Amino acid sequence: MAMIFHQIATARGCQSYLIGCSEQRSAIIIDPELTLQDNYLALLAKEGLRLHYLLDTHTHADHFSASQALAKRLQVPVIMHRNSPAPFVSFHVDDGEMIRLGSLKLEILHTPGHTEDSICIYVEDRVLTGDTLLLGGTGRSDLPGGNPEKLYNSLFNRLLYLPPETRVYPAHIYSNRQYSSISNELATNPRLQISERAAFIQQMNNLNLSMPDHLSEALRTNLSGGKTVAGLIAEAAEKVPFMSLSEVALRIQSKSPDILLLDVRESDAFRQGRIPGAIHIPRGQLELQVNDRLQDPTQRIVTYCQFGKISTLAAATLKQLGFDRAVALDGGFNAWQEQGYPINN
Repeated sequence: MAMIFHQIATARGCQSYLIGCSEQRSAIIIDPELTLQDNYLALLAKEGLRLHYLLDTHTHADHFSASQALAKRLQVPVIMHRNSPAPFVSFHVDDGEMIRLGSLKLEILHTPGHTEDSICIYVEDRVLTGDTLLLGGTGRSDLPGGNPEKLYNSLFNRLLYLPPETRVYPAHIYSNRQYSSISNELATNPRLQISERAAFIQQMNNLNLSMPDHLSEALRTNLSGGKTVAGLIAEAAEKVPFMSLSEVALRIQSKSPDILLLDVRESDAFRQGRIPGAIHIPRGQLELQVNDRLQDPTQRIVTYCQFGKISTLAAATLKQLGFDRAVALDGGFNAWQEQGYPINN
């Protein structure tokens, strides 16, 4: 077999797959997850593969896709079904079409139901099912774009007609198994035991599942290519230095502290307690007040907030505004309190 195959999982059970052609050393990553970018790059290097494509089996609502970030980083196209609205998709596919990857042929199966743009990838002896078919379950149909009747058709009139021995690799696994097979799922999957259309639809409409964490943010970023909050904070952290709690404590006790502490929390939090000597500009007012309140662009300014995240954004903003010595407090006001450092009320 000319196929190189790797299954990469997150701690929460999200599965992504690296498929490579051993003859031409070309590769595709399917359902890449945002926190695993360096893992994929290391795996490509280890296998001596060059990435040709990125592919999302559907618009994810429960995790953040890395497709756009990796596409920009590596200058490769992103593949999704033609119904995908994501603006960063440069290669649209539809049912019955094929992607050539060296000597490998990846067949596209359009399987709507979980989402309108859901696809499965059939290659060699296995099928990557996204969230259409899971191990012992199916994708839910109650999220935006979901449709239980279409899910029934995708399963019983399309996907389950694949050869019984076909291995099933889904985008999520909630057990210790790595894969299943079409025959095993037909025999043991509880949701597939209800094979009559109306009963299956009724089953899917009455699951009463809780909503995924970060649903709105995941849909927003995966649909539009926008940035996550965590991504914005991470980008800001790459642009600013930090100062430790102990260093700030030493400096505010000295006769020449050489720093200006800037509290960027909301007014109520500032009134309840603050680091001695700090001035206050809420993060939302920073750009509007900076000229009146911070008149020396050469001054070393240490921003802080409650947990150390908003202050990182504030320090990055100050650098953009010309305050080159802006620094963020490492830890935030909560950590300052926990360490027993002085507080003014």
